[in-house]
Amino acid sequence: MSSLRTTSILALAASIALGAAVQAKAEDLNLYSSRHYDTDERLYSDFEEMTGITINRIEGKADELIARMKAEGDNSPADVLLTVDTSRLERAKNEGVLQSVDSDVLENRIPAYLQDDDNQWFGFSQRARIIFYDKTDVENPPKSYVELADPAYKGMVCHRSSTNVYSLTLLSSVIENHGEEAAKEWAKGVVDNFARDPQGGDTDQLRGLVSGECDVSVGNTYYFARALRRDVSGLPADAMENIGWVFPAQDAEGAHMNLSGGGVAAHAPNRDNAVKFLEYLASDQAQKYFSAGNDEYPAVPGVGLSDSVAQLGIFKPDDVDLSEVAKNVPTAQKIFNEVGWK
Repeated sequence: MSSLRTTSILALAASIALGAAVQAKAEDLNLYSSRHYDTDERLYSDFEEMTGITINRIEGKADELIARMKAEGDNSPADVLLTVDTSRLERAKNEGVLQSVDSDVLENRIPAYLQDDDNQWFGFSQRARIIFYDKTDVENPPKSYVELADPAYKGMVCHRSSTNVYSLTLLSSVIENHGEEAAKEWAKGVVDNFARDPQGGDTDQLRGLVSGECDVSVGNTYYFARALRRDVSGLPADAMENIGWVFPAQDAEGAHMNLSGGGVAAHAPNRDNAVKFLEYLASDQAQKYFSAGNDEYPAVPGVGLSDSVAQLGIFKPDDVDLSEVAKNVPTAQKIFNEVGWK
């Protein structure tokens, strides 16, 4: 065989191999996710079946994934970052690991207050952060976040720690709606009303009502809705009947909403696939599954709710700009430290 022919064959083989690699890459999506729900498997499998794009996942805590993306820099394989809470989405933006997206689908379907001003992240599901109480002990539960600081509830309130993102975002929204000084007074009043030192997750706050450790607690709706739908340890059905709930501030700003969302990675090697995935998450099909699979509220208006979520009732959500709320997180942490919220 001549060297020229050998060279030609090798070149052709290399070309075919390169083409196959490019094709494989074009059919991939590298997802970095801190959502830890088994029910999300349905979201991923449906997208793969619809598009032929294979999702490769790396899962971990939000801060770790953001740090990893930053360390990887231009060589990061990440196409999409999914995480929970506005503060983490804003942190990803500030760390430079996201990029702006120009998508009419996302712009038209996701309300403006649930997306970044620069289109670097978009919210896809929500959880209302509401007040729960023991109906057997509390005749007049707090009707707003502000009332949680009322001395009438001294020694009755259970809450998560000051470092928890849900706590930080709630105080950040109080700052945005009522001002920094009022927010500090509120935080101090809530600390004075604690039944115990802050501890555990949202489900533990509900368990505190069942055990009698506290009479009032704060938590995200999807933890409670999940316990309505299926068995959750420490929350038996007979005890659940004694837990009441209040959507706060219905005659004012409305109930604070925690957001789960995502954005396209700054150096996404499969950018087009990344945008397709975000647009899919905004589709009616995916939005319905956020509610049916994980007891969340859809971000897209008009999408139907699962029975467990609908059972909680209709309410007015706070439509404050969550981009602005996220900017208050450092101030919120400072306030927590100053008032002794552990």
